[in-house]
Amino acid sequence: MTLVVEQLLNGLQFGLMLFLIAAGLTLVFGIMDIMNLAHGSLYMAGAYVAAETMQRTGSFTAAVLVATLATGLVGVVLELVLVRRLAVRDHLAQVLGTYAIILIANDLVKMIWGPAPVMLNMPAMLSGPVRLLPDLMYPAYRLMIIACGLAVAVGLYWFVTRTRAGVLVRAGASNRQMATLMGVRVPLLFLGVFALGAMLAALAGALLGPITAVQIGMGEEILILVLVCIVIGGIGSIRGAFVGALLVGMVDTAGRAFLPMLLREIMPSAMASSLAATLAAISIYLLMAGVLVFRPAGLFPARG
Repeated sequence: MTLVVEQLLNGLQFGLMLFLIAAGLTLVFGIMDIMNLAHGSLYMAGAYVAAETMQRTGSFTAAVLVATLATGLVGVVLELVLVRRLAVRDHLAQVLGTYAIILIANDLVKMIWGPAPVMLNMPAMLSGPVRLLPDLMYPAYRLMIIACGLAVAVGLYWFVTRTRAGVLVRAGASNRQMATLMGVRVPLLFLGVFALGAMLAALAGALLGPITAVQIGMGEEILILVLVCIVIGGIGSIRGAFVGALLVGMVDTAGRAFLPMLLREIMPSAMASSLAATLAAISIYLLMAGVLVFRPAGLFPARG
């Protein structure tokens, strides 16, 4: 029972971090109709800037804030210089253009920080465990990540559905020409959306940095999972991104934790470990395929 609860919490933590990245990407695609493959590079930028700030200041709070704001500024520049020009092109041009940003970003990181992974230490006050049950100790830092993820999810839902800015965002997404005629400054609105997406990705990178490797290419690795979350949930849907991210986080974590134990009951240990790793890796794609069979547009497709 203790192991099950622990892995559920791990899946929740991983799913919420996937949601932070998926939310920004689905906002950009659903509202701006931009296929931004460089979103993973913004996640990587957040992790590297956080690591650098942590080394210079020793403050994890400062590291997260600086990483989020700096990457948001990078997002503003990227939108003004490239994305705004790609917006009038087809999706193939957008994919090629933003893929080029991935290659440029990886080389820039290698020039600045070198090819070796960079350390990002978690705050000392959160480095120990917390007793959740009499026989369950759980890392305090992971609990903090869960709390931050839930807070951002609630805040993002409130922003999109309850604020005037959120209404304008939805108006611009539904009918850009009509929104412009009504006086909405759509280009400025889309600039803000892109910057918000960049900041959410950077926040995830800064928070995940202490428990994953901060290294070149980390953005591409997680981008694949994020795209699966969006497809499962429904392209352009914040609610869908949230549900899809939680499902992917739970399935991925459960597969890696429990499949080896189950397979060792019916086959030799070495074979079970090898097969379990393979099955765990493809489990989220099987989940995606299963969802798309019954819901081709995803679980919660955005309303057109």
